Amino acid sequence: MPDHAKTELEHVQDTLAQLKEMRHYSANNVETLTAQWLLFDGELSKLGRTAKIDDLMVRQGELHEALEGVIADFEELATELQPAPEA
Repeated sequence: MPDHAKTELEHVQDTLAQLKEMRHYSANNVETLTAQWLLFDGELSKLGRTAKIDDLMVRQGELHEALEGVIADFEELATELQPAPEA
């Protein structure tokens, strides 16, 4: 089977697949970190050490939200790159 250069659409679709995989792992990480954090929050709050971890939790959530935005942008681009239907 001969090699062929990927089209712009194929590159966008590959990137979309990778971003969606990142989103999947990001969502799982947020859920796992939140569950673990809830277990330790009470004890650490007594020590006044929760602010740094709270900041990390916020940043993880922001990353997940940013991934959602980039995925939406690339999905729109993939739609624009679809070849026109043949008449």
